[in-house]
Amino acid sequence: MDRVDKILAQWRKERPDLDTEAMGIMGRLKRLTTHLAREVEQVLQRHGLSSSAFDVLATLRRSGAPYRLSPGDLLSMTMVSSGTMTNRIDQLEKAGLVERILNPDDRRSVLIALTEAGLVAVEGAAGAHVANQQRLMQAFSAEEKAELDALLRKFLATFE
Repeated sequence: MDRVDKILAQWRKERPDLDTEAMGIMGRLKRLTTHLAREVEQVLQRHGLSSSAFDVLATLRRSGAPYRLSPGDLLSMTMVSSGTMTNRIDQLEKAGLVERILNPDDRRSVLIALTEAGLVAVEGAAGAHVANQQRLMQAFSAEEKAELDALLRKFLATFE
């Protein structure tokens, strides 16, 4: 029994009229999110990055050379508020990992670009991050990973 099973057992005892099947699934997803976030954060911290900093740097990196995006494009790809994104960019700029440059297509706007130091940081962290993700999923066979991915994709589609 895991902790969620214990919670469900308490509900069954106290409120046998409640159908707690969804509660069990949601509780396990929430607990897994917490555990996985902690594991990811530890690996990224070894590379001098937080998960939020890595999120921005990785978004810029995977956009392809010359590794620059508008703040709006960054915002749409990272699922955070505009205030949060501005703060992240400010912190990364102070750390010398990104820079604001004038948009050559529209001088009234700026683009957020990886600096050389930012590219080095994200390149080093990306390999470790992917290896860590593989390690975290090693309990599953290839077939189980495919099945889990399909189920999660279906569930996510109900929201997106």
